[in-house]
Amino acid sequence: MKIFYDENMPFAKEFFSDLGQLIPFSGRDLTAEQLSDADVLLVRSITRVNQNLLRLNNNLAFVGTATIGVDHIDQAYLNERSIAFASSPGCNAISVAEYVLSALVILAERQGFNVLDKTVGIVGAGNTGSRLSQKLTALGIKHVLCDPFLAQTNDQRDFVSLEQALACDVISLHVPLTRDGKFPTFHLLDNLTLSTLNEQQILINACRGEVIDNQELLKLKRQGMKTTLVLDVWENEPSILHELIEYIDIATAHIAGYSLEGKARGSEMLYLALCQELKILPEKKLNQFLPIPLNNSIEIKDDFSEILLNQLVKMVYDVRRDDAIFRQQIPCQGFDHIRKTYPTRREFSAITVTLSNSATGDVPHLLGFNKKI
Repeated sequence: MKIFYDENMPFAKEFFSDLGQLIPFSGRDLTAEQLSDADVLLVRSITRVNQNLLRLNNNLAFVGTATIGVDHIDQAYLNERSIAFASSPGCNAISVAEYVLSALVILAERQGFNVLDKTVGIVGAGNTGSRLSQKLTALGIKHVLCDPFLAQTNDQRDFVSLEQALACDVISLHVPLTRDGKFPTFHLLDNLTLSTLNEQQILINACRGEVIDNQELLKLKRQGMKTTLVLDVWENEPSILHELIEYIDIATAHIAGYSLEGKARGSEMLYLALCQELKILPEKKLNQFLPIPLNNSIEIKDDFSEILLNQLVKMVYDVRRDDAIFRQQIPCQGFDHIRKTYPTRREFSAITVTLSNSATGDVPHLLGFNKKI
């Protein structure tokens, strides 16, 4: 069995080597000719899987994407050919939520506000939005959820309108990219909605670039729009609107979900799905492969505060590193090079926290830091 996998999938060799012959590929450059004799195809979001890519292949039995989003997969075509499909919902949700927290911590430091006093509008309450909500709840940060799809289900949470979410101090976008249906998200934030934002607000997009009309955003910025912007995703990646970069307060190359744990969970979830498809028992788990960080423990003796939050978050992930890499490398090396050479980043769970002061409460552990038993 020939298993083609994106070269940027961590631990792919460790998970899949016993199941067949492994052939790595560059996600943006995969061709139909390369894929002609594949039995299994494992991709990330930059590879569009459709009839054109699979036109020369008659063997393919399984396609998996190590990502939450599936807008790059023509599932209808896979169904027509009876090709099994699996995605990795929630694999990098924790990573994206921690990216948002890091961005807020850094902006609070720059602009002199208290993160704990802000209100946050989470647009999209699926896996990622829910993880962010959990962390904000742990911190006691007031927030609302906007998700018209889930609002029509038996989901027991309270939901607000988009207008109400857009009135919050911080707006964090976590929706899939859809272009039709009752609630399309393509250009969800267009000129009209973007024009309602004010200079005290922060807009964060860590889902899909096309959710914000980048051309209209650039136009408004040139006209004096003062809203603070954090963009991890951009329209037309990798050929992004370079003129927009100078107006973005924190700019990164679609790496919000690029923690080692986040990417590796995608590999693990596809391994489990493929084992199920092959009707074999899985024998491997992610914790067998994750390395132990050099500094993997900390003792906290102080009361919990915004200062302690700042220190804890930056100890694990300081988004300024990725913002600097983006601004330095995007003019020459380009968008995909930044993603391909992305330095290792861990999640809060990689650090074990010991509490010596009961006044701190259980906040670090509720945020996701490992708890010393």
